[in-house]
Amino acid sequence: MNPFKLSICIPAFKRIEYLQRLLDSIIIQTFRNFEVIVADDSNDNSVESLILDYQDKFPIKYFKNEFALGTPENWNHAISKAESPWIKLMHDDDWFADENSLQNFYAATVKHPECSFFFSAYNNVEENSGIFKSVYLKPFAHFLLSQNPLNLFKKQYIGNPSCTLIKKDLKITYDKEFKWVVDFEFYIRCLKVSKQFHYINKILINVGINDQQVTKYTFRKPEVEIPENHLMIEKMGISILRNIFVYDYFWRLYRNLEIRDVNELNKFYEKPLHPLLQQMIHFQSKIAADVLKKGLFSKIFMAANYLISLLKKTKK
Repeated sequence: MNPFKLSICIPAFKRIEYLQRLLDSIIIQTFRNFEVIVADDSNDNSVESLILDYQDKFPIKYFKNEFALGTPENWNHAISKAESPWIKLMHDDDWFADENSLQNFYAATVKHPECSFFFSAYNNVEENSGIFKSVYLKPFAHFLLSQNPLNLFKKQYIGNPSCTLIKKDLKITYDKEFKWVVDFEFYIRCLKVSKQFHYINKILINVGINDQQVTKYTFRKPEVEIPENHLMIEKMGISILRNIFVYDYFWRLYRNLEIRDVNELNKFYEKPLHPLLQQMIHFQSKIAADVLKKGLFSKIFMAANYLISLLKKTKK
């Protein structure tokens, strides 16, 4: 039996200066009952060399991937090597906010043994400017999330995976077919299984924001966002469009990517589009693009179109 209470799982790729910052933030943790798992996607020995400097600082296991697994398969690989009951995934460019971060995470699991999914407040840290922006879960957002995991379509309230602590026995992995929606799609599945979550209203994680991140170079790229979002709705079922926040999410997707015709979408998504989504695009095409981009008008038109959609069947 693994003697540790918690596994810190780090999918790594070359970025030594970031990884060193994370490892240094682990050294100072007051909670010590943990192991560190590093799954290395690099094509050199830079990560391995760095890990050698930390082997006498805390229990650490290093795994060199035979070939690069990429996002999110290297996340899953790191998690698969952990044997502790709690999984603390940490991206290599994120780090713990202070010496009590792990203690606060673990204390929450003791206080709320009925929960399998925890997440905390965090700082977004712009690497170029060094500006910190604190992100807390507001009461209304907490209420929405407690009512239905699908309300994450309104906004990704949880933050990136570094902000979470998840019980291993949920046995849920990140879907390798996703990159753009990979985290919140995973959260929805976790929350459907766990039923309960606990939010820690303390900043425990610093999230590094830099240009190398997947969300940076895939933002507003139709060749990425369109296939992934439509695959997601295939997997979850078209009935999720009955949730107004899901409906608004796809409304904004088409508006922001300026999809005015189903044929434009077919360039990136070859499967037949559900009639509900077809009529959404058709409805938007009747509205002047400059009007559609105005927030208030867009919401009014979306609400009207959503009410129309409720009259239609969701089955194919």
